[in-house]
Amino acid sequence: MAGTSRSEHRIGLLNGFAAYGMWGLVPLFWPLLKPAGALEILAHRMVWSLVVVAFALLFVRRWAWAGQLLRQPRRLALVAVAASVITVNWGVYIWAVNSGHVVESSLGYFINPLVTIAMGVLLLKERLRPVQWAAVATGLAAVIVLTVGYGRPPWISLVLALSFATYGLVKKKVGLGGVESLAAETAIQFLPALGYLLWLGAHGRTSFLNDGSGHAALLASTGVVTALPLVCFGAAAIRVPLSTLGLLQYLAPVFQFLLGILYFHEAMPPERWAGFALVWLALLLLAGDALRSARRTARTLADATGAPGTTATTATTATTGTIRAARNAENLPENVPSGPEADPETART
Repeated sequence: MAGTSRSEHRIGLLNGFAAYGMWGLVPLFWPLLKPAGALEILAHRMVWSLVVVAFALLFVRRWAWAGQLLRQPRRLALVAVAASVITVNWGVYIWAVNSGHVVESSLGYFINPLVTIAMGVLLLKERLRPVQWAAVATGLAAVIVLTVGYGRPPWISLVLALSFATYGLVKKKVGLGGVESLAAETAIQFLPALGYLLWLGAHGRTSFLNDGSGHAALLASTGVVTALPLVCFGAAAIRVPLSTLGLLQYLAPVFQFLLGILYFHEAMPPERWAGFALVWLALLLLAGDALRSARRTARTLADATGAPGTTATTATTATTGTIRAARNAENLPENVPSGPEADPETART
């Protein structure tokens, strides 16, 4: 049994690295789709993502949720809100990467946990511990420093962080699994996206038809690029603790940041380094506070139950707040699946 557990944990880690690695390396993919513009790429991503997840759901025969959703207008409205918000997130991200703003895009996902905490205070009236307040204040200072460095507010980062945090909040209310949620959202996006692509075709402005079969295949592969990391995340989420996923989530913006500097050769003057350093300090404060809180909770439960083995379990649950932003791929709900991958209750650009 121990060998099986270690093997499952290893498989989970590999899938986690694969999911966050793909999300982190996706800036290499979007430039391949030029000369298509950001809106055309976005529309193809919506259309082909629905095709991919529809085939996946047909394979595992999971359609009962769709009928239940259609009978619940409030949840359906929330799905529509989620689809609208993630459309903004995807569109801005694709435009930013293809316009030479990879580093600023990575900042959006670095500060997303801080924005999520701020939204919890403002919208959900959550109470923060002093260290969490310090982290949020440090993040605000980082935005001010970066505003000076860029000569403008880092609006790309802020839009990405705000849209992603809002998306996570809405998905928490909806409570659909990752694949099901992506299917529902892309079903809402499908007709407007398809209509836009047909309009481009009618006016002879679609690169899908004008730039060869290889380019068309790349545009069609946007569905796989969207869905595959989500499937890998689902496989990881049922096999590794939340604390591990909480650390793995930072792989994506780290990879994006390194690509922006080392591959795309974007400028990093001293003031930008200072701003990023403040963001990383804020994230270290959050991570340290989460670990201390986990240990305190574990000790309390161990003293109350006389079961020291509870430490690992409580440590994973205490870090849930640090990975709210990572739920989705590009955006995922907060509950973790307990069943097999064929039943991904929570299985993210």
